[in-house]
Amino acid sequence: MQITEVRIKLCEENNERLLAFCSVTFDNAFVVRDLKIIDGTRGMFVAMPSRKLTDRCHTCGCKNHLRARFCNQCGHKLDESRALRAADGRAKLHADIAHPIHSGAREQIQAAVAKAYSDEKVRAQQPGYVCRYDEFDFELEEVPVGYGGAVQELGKPGYKAHGPHQAGPRGTHLGQADVPAAKAKADEGFGAGIL
Repeated sequence: MQITEVRIKLCEENNERLLAFCSVTFDNAFVVRDLKIIDGTRGMFVAMPSRKLTDRCHTCGCKNHLRARFCNQCGHKLDESRALRAADGRAKLHADIAHPIHSGAREQIQAAVAKAYSDEKVRAQQPGYVCRYDEFDFELEEVPVGYGGAVQELGKPGYKAHGPHQAGPRGTHLGQADVPAAKAKADEGFGAGIL
């Protein structure tokens, strides 16, 4: 696994603990966004992207965050101790979306992000500074320059480089022109009259 790019979005200085957001690109082919650089009690660390955990109300079945004291749908009082607890007794309120499997990968990501963060802080002091964090969206026909090289590296025996798809005109599927919906007669039952 090669970290080929790290992009940083610095946060406002009035935010005490959250220093920046970042994205990490692996092998010029896979991006993980919304990692957080946080100033913790033991120094800076990288928090992986996560989602809030939810459970369902026993009365109406509506999803609620684990910190909710009352159901968002029916207002029923929820058990405040329903969250799973970690070994240290803290409630587990979030689950990682993407994370390293072993400590070596975590250290590699932390080191690359720490270096990129310090470089970005220096760049931010220069006149005309522009954050590059959100420059990831490509048109359908565009392919990032590094992707072609990554695909060519797979040109070992048994692998075939993936070329572009055959593109038809917009509004087509698999090269076949879209067929207009047939007009339904009013007396044909379910869905009659829908065009």
